[in-house]
Amino acid sequence: MFNYIIDFLSGQIPMIAYLAVALVMFFAGVYGFLTRKNLLMMLISIELMLNGADLNFAVFNRYLYPEHLEGMFFTIFAIAIAACETAVAIAIIINIYRNLNDIDVEKINEMKN
Repeated sequence: MFNYIIDFLSGQIPMIAYLAVALVMFFAGVYGFLTRKNLLMMLISIELMLNGADLNFAVFNRYLYPEHLEGMFFTIFAIAIAACETAVAIAIIINIYRNLNDIDVEKINEMKN
């Protein structure tokens, strides 16, 4: 524990701090996805989970292979894919709103009829 404090005071943030932030982000996304009924809030929760995973890629690349950038490139690629996925999901949500005037998950079952 003392080594983490020394690293923090010397200007280096320990790896466990980044991993703790990524863990909180990921599980906040899981909690939001499981508890929300609004499609937009569920989409935001999925993005939060993806950002937590991307932070892990960047952190492990920085600490395991500081001279290489594979983790950073993979993170940028994942962010680009997530942006495309979000655009498609928002288009679907807008179409659902136009048909039902609501974006509640429980109302989507009405579209089956």
